[in-house]
Amino acid sequence: MTNKLDSPNFKDVLRAQHDLTGLVKKTPLMTSSILAEKASVSRLWFKCENLQNTGSFKFRGATNALCKLSKEGLLHAVATHSSGNHGSALASAARAKGIPAHIVVPKNAPYIKKTAILSYGARVTECAPTLAAREIALKKVVTSNKASAIHPYNDAHVISGQGTVATEILDEAPDADVLLVPVGGGGLLSGCALAVKHINPKVLVVGVEPKGADDAARSFKAGEIIPQESPNTVADGLLTSLGELNFPLIQTYVDDIVTVDDQTILDAMYLIWTRMKQLVEPSGAVTYAALLKGYKNFEGKKVVAVLSGGNVDPKFFLTSRQITS
Repeated sequence: MTNKLDSPNFKDVLRAQHDLTGLVKKTPLMTSSILAEKASVSRLWFKCENLQNTGSFKFRGATNALCKLSKEGLLHAVATHSSGNHGSALASAARAKGIPAHIVVPKNAPYIKKTAILSYGARVTECAPTLAAREIALKKVVTSNKASAIHPYNDAHVISGQGTVATEILDEAPDADVLLVPVGGGGLLSGCALAVKHINPKVLVVGVEPKGADDAARSFKAGEIIPQESPNTVADGLLTSLGELNFPLIQTYVDDIVTVDDQTILDAMYLIWTRMKQLVEPSGAVTYAALLKGYKNFEGKKVVAVLSGGNVDPKFFLTSRQITS
């Protein structure tokens, strides 16, 4: 069995797809001719992970990690650090298994995400909003509670679980030309790219991240991990640096990583909300934002944009004066 510190392979994704059947939602692929026309693509699908359990794709990876712990007889208590979505996902998955979950949360995490974590019965420990503070707090929580740490993205079982997003996509849209995937720590992008290139290598896999947190794009071009420093973006779920397991997979299987500005992300959110009636958080809207930027290599293509999550306070739209679309 693959160790969580080993790099996953395509068979691991297929195992995850089997193990997660009935435990996670098979989220819909939605289309919009209006949004496709605005993006100048011939066809556009949205993979709506905003409709997944706990409101994001993170539920797949967290549930798969718990499935593996259960098979190994190690399912006692779990812990992680998270700004929101992974924490909610792990808390919910742990509750379903009847075990405690301990979540280290930065003090500046969005209120709606912190509240969601608590609602799933997790025990929350707050820390300073730095990666170093998260990791120190997590070590203390793991030791004191004899818990298994489930990293948000730098974990083979988590990566394999996230890869099931792509297997579902290509089951329904086998003629897709391009897959656009948000990238923060790289769990979703690495898992999806691994799956896609084994199913249909001709499909372009493109990561998308905000300009204010562009470490993945810089790392991709440099050929080495460049740590994130002082990120500044409305996309709060994409603030982390790439993981050590994720980066080699991204180097091997991803075709490109592009960046988008916050204004375009807000416009994308608004269009998805008003035209498709789907509430998507900034981190999930970056993929459509890339299409709004008009990257030439997407024109006339059949494109799938992953909407990775929908955990945003509806009041966000009422307080933001920046939306222009």
